[in-house]
Amino acid sequence: MRVFTCSDVRKRLSEVLDTARRGGATFRLVYDIPRKSPFDAPAVKTKATTRDILAAIRKSRSARG
Repeated sequence: MRVFTCSDVRKRLSEVLDTARRGGATFRLVYDIPRKSPFDAPAVKTKATTRDILAAIRKSRSARG
């Protein structure tokens, strides 16, 4: 299956249609909703600095072992 973005189709409509017709097969246009990553989380506002975060990481690692 070939996939074309909207901007590809806008630039090369006749080429895309010729590609679809060439094999004589049925083709369709589908609106695809991009899926979000499960790791996409909203930002958290904090006054912690990079130094504070690194110190907390070091502290947690030393407490383990």
